[in-house]
Amino acid sequence: MFIRALIVDDSALIRKVLSDILNQDPKISVIGTAVNGKDGLEKIKRLKPDVVLLDNIMPVLDGLKTLSHIMKEFPTPVVIVSALGERAEEITLTAFEYGAVEVIEKPAGILSQSMPEMAEEICRKVRTASKANLKNLGCMRDFESRSSEISPKKENWLRERSGSVRNVLAIGASTGGPRALEKLIGSLPADIPAAVLVVQHMPQGFTASLSKRLDEKSALRVKEAQEGDIVEEGTVLIAPGNYHMEISRNKVNGFEENTVHLSCGPKELGSRPSANVLFRSVASIYGSRVISLILTGMNCDGADGAEEVKKMGGKVIAEARSSCVIYGMPGEIVRRNLADLVLPLDKMAEEILKIVK
Repeated sequence: MFIRALIVDDSALIRKVLSDILNQDPKISVIGTAVNGKDGLEKIKRLKPDVVLLDNIMPVLDGLKTLSHIMKEFPTPVVIVSALGERAEEITLTAFEYGAVEVIEKPAGILSQSMPEMAEEICRKVRTASKANLKNLGCMRDFESRSSEISPKKENWLRERSGSVRNVLAIGASTGGPRALEKLIGSLPADIPAAVLVVQHMPQGFTASLSKRLDEKSALRVKEAQEGDIVEEGTVLIAPGNYHMEISRNKVNGFEENTVHLSCGPKELGSRPSANVLFRSVASIYGSRVISLILTGMNCDGADGAEEVKKMGGKVIAEARSSCVIYGMPGEIVRRNLADLVLPLDKMAEEILKIVK
C-alpha cells in the first residue's frame, strides 16, 4: 500500500525535484502538488494525503499558518521542507511546536553531488512521518504556560568546580524529539547533580536554534556542543547536526577534564550524530554514573550503545509507547530487555531526580 504524499511549495523546481525523489520509492506515491498554503489546504481536504511536505516560507499563506490549519482541520503528518537562511531555523522549530513531525533540508537542485544521500533521507523521513502518532504531536503551548514555574538559572555559570561530574544523562532522540526534549529538559532544576548530553537527529544548521530555544525555556544552561567543550553539571550540550559527539579525557589549563570531541565519521544506522556513538563514549568514561535515555524516534539508534551502558553498570530509561510520536527507538530498547525503567515523558524528570540525588 502506497504512502500518499502531497507537496506544498511555491517553487516549481522544488516540487519537481521532490516529486521525482518520492516517486522513485516503491512505498511512496505523490498524489498532488500545491503552490502555496491556501492551495495546499484545498487539496488536503480533497485528496486526503497520508503525509504533507510543506515549505516553511510561501506567499498567500505561509507554512506556519498552513500547518496550524492542517492540525486543527485535517490532522495529517507534516514534514517541513526548510531552506537554511534568515529565521528559517527558528520558523522550523516553531513548526515543531505547532505539530510538525519532521524537517528536511530543501534540496539545492538535481545536480547536487549529495542528492542520492539526500533523496534517501527524504524518503526515509516521509515513511517515518506516515507512522506518527498524531495525538502525541500536540502543541507545546500547554507546557509553555508553565514557563513561569521554571526556576531561574544560576547566575554564575563560571562557578568554581566542585569536583568531578557526579552523573551524566545521555539522551538520544529522533522524530518527535524537539517536543520531548523541551518537556524533559524544561522540567529539570538548575542544581541537578548531572551533566546532560543530547543527540537529536536533525539536519546541520538546525541544532543551534534548537539549543537556543531549549536554553530559553529551561533552568539549565543549554548550548550546541563545540569541540573542546568541558562536560559540566547543570549544562546541556547538544550534538551539532552532521557531527558525532564523543567525550574524551584531556588536559585543560593544567587540569584533567572530560571534553567534547566532534567528528564527521561514517554514519551509524544512517545517522550522524548517532546516539550509539555518544552512549558508547560516555559508558567507557563514566561507567555506572551514566543514565541513558532513549526518547521517541524511528529505527533502533541507541540500542547498541545502551547495551554498553548496561555492561558498565549504568542505567537505561526508555520512553513509554503512550507518549511517543514514534516508538521505534524506545521499542527496540524494550524488545532487547535493556530498559531499567519504561516511563511516559511526564514521569521522567521525577524519576531521574530520584536516581541522581
